[in-house]
Amino acid sequence: MTLNKLKIGKTETPGNLLLAPMADVTNLAFRLLCRQNGADITYTEMISADALLNENRKSLFKGLSSPQDRPFGIQLVGNSPEKLREAALFIESEYRPELIDVNMGCPAQRIIRIGCGSALLNSKTLVYEIISELTGALKTPVTVKIRILEKNEKTLELARLIEKAGASALTVHGRKAKQMYSGTSDLMAIRAVKRELSIPVIANGDIRDEESAETALDFTGCDGIMIGRAAMGNPFVFKRIRHYLETGEKLEFNRQTRQLEDFKSYIALLEEHNLSSSTNLRMHSHWFTKGLRGSRQIRGKINNLKDGEAITELIKNTSQEKY
Repeated sequence: MTLNKLKIGKTETPGNLLLAPMADVTNLAFRLLCRQNGADITYTEMISADALLNENRKSLFKGLSSPQDRPFGIQLVGNSPEKLREAALFIESEYRPELIDVNMGCPAQRIIRIGCGSALLNSKTLVYEIISELTGALKTPVTVKIRILEKNEKTLELARLIEKAGASALTVHGRKAKQMYSGTSDLMAIRAVKRELSIPVIANGDIRDEESAETALDFTGCDGIMIGRAAMGNPFVFKRIRHYLETGEKLEFNRQTRQLEDFKSYIALLEEHNLSSSTNLRMHSHWFTKGLRGSRQIRGKINNLKDGEAITELIKNTSQEKY
């Protein structure tokens, strides 16, 4: 297995490792850290088209992008073709992302209840209207992220429809919406979609290390892999997978040292881009210290701190020798 190039629209990258859009996770600082570790394309947190149009547009995008965060995609969620088009046109003119993604896979009840995310998978007509509306109005390539449906043929029908509507790439999470994150990702279903389409298909779900990355690429034949939860507090996963796909060998590393150093780098990036006050550092600190020696003591100290500045100082002064 070798690391392959990926081309979506006019954007071509030297590798095919993508960071998934994740709410409260993929802010600019985290995207930059994943990019430094080898991610080829990063996506923003999910952004509501309605919120973007109804609220102060500028404030919603504080620290959204930087010259170092290229190529990147902005993910939109919504269920109105007209509102999604208006929001996407604003994003295109203001931020010029390489890609604009439509969320059709989020399984969270708060999103499904309002007819967005994976709720859209139940209406082929609306899916087609949304994608064709966007591809007809934008110069920016449109990508789509979905989950698989109950029956494989229904998934294939939907995938064909998305391609017909003009999407430039499709990411398939190999779980059904009702599974949330339980069970396992269905690589067979993802492979079937890849064989059906001519546009790039990205595999997503259960890609957490070197072996699972290699298996996903080999078995599905997909053009790339998208990593989500496995990167939370662990951006180094991109460097591990990239090195393995390029050389066939695993990187040796000290997890304790690596994760604490990455957390310090993350904090520095938050400060550099003025994102500390808008980030839940306590939540992120739990991810970065998960599984580490002495993590309970570290988190216990963090839980007793009142603000981000104090958490920042604690992590900066923490070394693995203390634990």
